[in-house]
Parts: sequence; structure tokens; C-alpha cells
Amino acid sequence: MANQISDMQEQVNWHWRNSMRPVRFLGFDARAIIPFCVLLFYARISTLIICFIVTIFFWLLEKKGLTFPAALRSSRLFIFGNYRPGLTKFRHRKLKDFGR
Repeated sequence: MANQISDMQEQVNWHWRNSMRPVRFLGFDARAIIPFCVLLFYARISTLIICFIVTIFFWLLEKKGLTFPAALRSSRLFIFGNYRPGLTKFRHRKLKDFGR
């Protein structure tokens, strides 16, 4: 009886717990499907090749354990390093040594 009640509560609250998961379509991140929507309107060999390249790119990101926004942040870090152009000079973090 207690298991049935907990199962019912789990079914009721299921959407709140899983609302932050990435959207998936056919095992891929849903953003990988966008080029295939373009392929529906502009069916060319070049568009098909771009679709497969984008799908492979998202698959490689998944294998590395990154989502697309996380990959953008890591590429920004790779290109700019610790320099953050959106911050003014006085808001940059300074290294501090608290050891005595």
C-alpha cells in the first residue's frame, strides 16, 4: 500500500523533477534536428551534408559530456582565456593569497 502511494506521488510530481532535462529527439539533443527542418524546405545535397555534420557535432559534444551552451562557454574560455570582455576593469577578479 505504501509503495502504491509513493508511486502515485511520483507520477504526480514527475514533471517538476524532470523539467530541467535537455530535450531529446531520437536519442539526440533537440537542437541537432533544426538543420533537418531546414532540409525540408531547401532539399539539396549540400544541406544534407550540413545536417549530418551538425548531427555528428552534437553527438561528439554528448560523448564529451557537454551540452551546447556548455560547449559555447568552454570555447569562449579556450579563445579568450581568463579575459572577460563584458566586465569592466575594476570588476575583474584578482588572485589573493590568504596564507600567512
